[in-house]
Amino acid sequence: MKTTTPHLVERAAQHTVGIRVRLPFDGMDAAIPDLIGETAAWLAERGIAPDGPPFCRLHVVDMSGLMEFEVGWPVATATAGDGRVAAGELPAGTYGTLVYTDATRGVEGNGVLIGWAEDEGIAWDAQETPAGDAFVSRVEFFVDGPDDDEDPTRWDTELFIKVAEPPR
Repeated sequence: MKTTTPHLVERAAQHTVGIRVRLPFDGMDAAIPDLIGETAAWLAERGIAPDGPPFCRLHVVDMSGLMEFEVGWPVATATAGDGRVAAGELPAGTYGTLVYTDATRGVEGNGVLIGWAEDEGIAWDAQETPAGDAFVSRVEFFVDGPDDDEDPTRWDTELFIKVAEPPR
């Protein structure tokens, strides 16, 4: 697996639509492609174009329990949801980021960014809860996918985790 150099960036708020679910960590890989397709179809039925690649937003992380995550698409303007598909927003702020190559190694890709932040004394905008670590904004954009290359070891994923304000 290769990664770009971790660094901080400022992101503007970004409107989204997505489907939020709770599944065991080992069920995520099977669910994500179906949820991407379902939200893409929802957008197409309404004539709304995505404003970037699909994403997976990790709301609550518990590697040994249930993961609460959302799969969807960024959109250019605020859009009303309909129950299963909800409108949302990735908040503006400072984010730690990197791009990792090899979709099968997401845990390692996240580990590189998390380890870098620890070394730099950077705290994430998150809190520990009984359900796991709850993040204000932790999102992976699937820059490449099966339409680009059948081999997932060549796919790029752009990872962003919001930093606690102000960064320490």
